[in-house]
Amino acid sequence: MQVSTEQLFTEARTHNGWLPQPVPDALLYQLYELTKWGPTSANSSPARLIFVRTPEGKARLAACMAAGNVAKVEQAPVTAIIGMDMAFYERLPQLFLHTDAKSWFVGNDALIAATAFRNSSLQGAYLMLAARALGLDCGPMSGFDAARVDAEFWVGSTVKTNFVCSLGHGDPAKLFARSPRLAFDEACQLA
Repeated sequence: MQVSTEQLFTEARTHNGWLPQPVPDALLYQLYELTKWGPTSANSSPARLIFVRTPEGKARLAACMAAGNVAKVEQAPVTAIIGMDMAFYERLPQLFLHTDAKSWFVGNDALIAATAFRNSSLQGAYLMLAARALGLDCGPMSGFDAARVDAEFWVGSTVKTNFVCSLGHGDPAKLFARSPRLAFDEACQLA
């Protein structure tokens, strides 16, 4: 598969509208198989994903979204809920074989929260890059009631919602004009 920087970054856009083209389950499996290889600290891999694609699932998620994001969830073929497992460290004996990394986290709620949030955010970004590499468009969103999403989708688990991202084939007619980005000297320093 030949993937370009244009496909991943400079020509890729955040989509707000979607074409009525389905995303097959096999592509979602392929998407996860790429996403899982992105690096996380101590290979912690705290992200947990729910791919919302049924009419019932979309209705449940749409009810948790801010008004401006409801139609995005309803129209997208798939919306991924990127969660963070707050007990990710229980899997470290399986995932990080070099040392007893689980002991770093047990009883350290601040470190657990920071590590889960930071690394599940990274994994969500890997998901979007993998989706773009596979020819899908992305529409990440943070306008939702996280507690409500947690109660609706993660009940009985140790997972909390980080953010959501619609996936599919974006409708170019519904794109906003491209927003500017900061120049190197505005965002970076050399030390």
